[in-house]
Amino acid sequence: MNSVESAIQSRMSVRAFTKEPISREIVTKLLNLSARAPSGTNTQPWKAYVLEGALLQDLCQQVCSTYDSIAKNPELEKEYQPNYDYYPGKWFSPYIDRRRENGWSLYGLLGIAKGEKEKMHAQHRKNFEFFGAPVGIFFTIDKELGRGSMLDYGMFLQNFMIAARGEGLHTCPQAAWNSYSKIILPFVGAGDHEMLVCGMALGHADKSDIVNTFHTPRVSAEEFTTWLGV
Repeated sequence: MNSVESAIQSRMSVRAFTKEPISREIVTKLLNLSARAPSGTNTQPWKAYVLEGALLQDLCQQVCSTYDSIAKNPELEKEYQPNYDYYPGKWFSPYIDRRRENGWSLYGLLGIAKGEKEKMHAQHRKNFEFFGAPVGIFFTIDKELGRGSMLDYGMFLQNFMIAARGEGLHTCPQAAWNSYSKIILPFVGAGDHEMLVCGMALGHADKSDIVNTFHTPRVSAEEFTTWLGV
């Protein structure tokens, strides 16, 4: 990528990756670049756990198995809840409208019709395989930090995704993992004081998979900006 603008414009949530490996040197480089993100009083609240190879596959298998069990017995879902509210408890416009458009546009592209629960389950399950990426990363934060540190974290994660484009790589930030923190955190060796922020898939996009032709729209600046003054 030859500019920051092109890296930002080409960033997307990739949902199908090739198996081409990513060197640890590249991942380390991306994390170091990400850490240049600003944070309140330079607190730097981020912590990363990078999984690859057999360990990545082992964790994916454990979470997929749990996800399948919940589908068969929905009562089990009570045991697997995220540590923080990523989405509102009750949806409302215009956010619910954008959410629906996003979901049905993706499913429509994949030929999944409303009510086809097994196909929806299979597609969502791919989250817990990191969409086939060779590298999966979990990001955690200290539970005692405040809301501002989550804002800092967002800038760190965006740095990572943009830096990845600079290396010709793609990512997919994933909140879907958050419900399974009771499996993930002990697996990666996180401390009791840590909370899962999200997962991130990293790799080369599979350009042959139709899912990667899906690009989400954005509201224009004219719609969300109020100009004040002369």
